[in-house]
Amino acid sequence: MSLKNSKIQLQCIACQSRGDSHFSSLKDEDLEILSEHKSCVTYKKNQTLFYEGTRPMGIFCINSGKVKVFKMGSNGKEQILFIAQKGDFLGYRSLLSEELYGSSATVLEPAAICFIPKSDFLKVLHSNPEFFGKLMKAVCHELGVMETKLAQLSQKSVRERLAATILMLKETYGMEGEGSEVIDIVLSREDLANIVGTATETVIRLLSEFKSDKMIALEGKKIKVLDADKLLHEADFYG
Repeated sequence: MSLKNSKIQLQCIACQSRGDSHFSSLKDEDLEILSEHKSCVTYKKNQTLFYEGTRPMGIFCINSGKVKVFKMGSNGKEQILFIAQKGDFLGYRSLLSEELYGSSATVLEPAAICFIPKSDFLKVLHSNPEFFGKLMKAVCHELGVMETKLAQLSQKSVRERLAATILMLKETYGMEGEGSEVIDIVLSREDLANIVGTATETVIRLLSEFKSDKMIALEGKKIKVLDADKLLHEADFYG
């Protein structure tokens, strides 16, 4: 953890992101256990929470901001698995399976993130069947998402995958505000390419084509969805 990061005080009981997390069903006494030894820190863009191949010592809970979770290919190129946001946990699958991290996590935008030590997390998990059940459902959901992504990479064209990714970002992160058509996440073209699984130059070219086809508009790094139905057809969700 960088010395330049600022520690902040966030109690689980009063945390505004708790309603968006798996902690939402926990009792006050469980939240007090989680808060007892946790540390909460502000992170800057491009700072790394953990690296693939290192051992998990606890879990990370995102209070604000977004974090990309990725694997590094043999060619040195990232393959982004998913983007975590407010209320999401990171690192719990490796912690529960007692394995090394299978991926790395890097901050995409300024974020406030809490770290809860393994012993406190497991104590609450083992004493709360409902919480345990929620977490197992989350693990199954993530595995399903990974299976879908693998199928897309093997079966869909790059153009179809990009359209599907734009729709996924729209569905997952929503719009900037009421009545807005701009997706509420800022990704570099390189990060977008690493989600799609292609070269940055290809994504830039296809975004330009989508813009010409009036499916999207581009506002700097931001994407504005103009015609979701066209994107659905482009993604071959009807085929």
